[in-house]
Amino acid sequence: MSRLPAIASLALLVAAAAPPELPATRMTTRGKLVYGEDFAKDLPPCTGSTARFASGFAGWRFNVEKRGGHWDVVDGTFKGAENAEHHHPATASYGFDFKDAIIQCDVRLNDVPPEGRKNRYFNLRTTDSKDYVCSIILTESGMRIQKDDNDHDGPDVAVPLGRLKTPIPLGEWQTIVMEILGDEMVGTLNGKSLTGRHSLLASEKKSIMFVSGTECSVRNLRIWEATAHPDWATTKGALQAEARTAGEK
Repeated sequence: MSRLPAIASLALLVAAAAPPELPATRMTTRGKLVYGEDFAKDLPPCTGSTARFASGFAGWRFNVEKRGGHWDVVDGTFKGAENAEHHHPATASYGFDFKDAIIQCDVRLNDVPPEGRKNRYFNLRTTDSKDYVCSIILTESGMRIQKDDNDHDGPDVAVPLGRLKTPIPLGEWQTIVMEILGDEMVGTLNGKSLTGRHSLLASEKKSIMFVSGTECSVRNLRIWEATAHPDWATTKGALQAEARTAGEK
């Protein structure tokens, strides 16, 4: 009797068990896995104080502000819905100390009625001890990266670092990767990357934050230590050339 059907079945089982291929990084190389979360069960409460949004806690801080939106673990996803009455996005933070890192997750702008909520967006953001540092921002029209406003009502302002115009359909999963090394960052959406540089990016960081306008879901969060990629100088030049060409169109 032929062994081919059995061999084919074994090959299918091996393929199914193999982990999915990781998206390529541009500026950095993945090191030790710092944290992974599949949102398969309720998240444990954080330790420390939740009084400040940016620091002072370790682990997950969410559903703290009364006027804010709400996050729920739903079927292997983390769903954040904006508070329509107060027009306040849903924010959730994971507190840990880091400086350089690779942060990856899948994001979906959920196809739900606005119900008074004006904008659909998702921010993957980092913070220092007092405020925001940098963000990847997704909207229906594409992706932006920026150095964030680091003092809210003070003189500091957000600084745009790059923009990628590409439609992001509602209800479909997108993979984003944020790389931070020293004073540089790279944001990648489904293999398309932007890069930028600012002195604030080199700060000691205290948490990452999800910000959800209208309603968004997150899955497959991974955070790695980051080291310099040997090909970064060449890749950086190519990305900057692409950005200049796109800006001329």
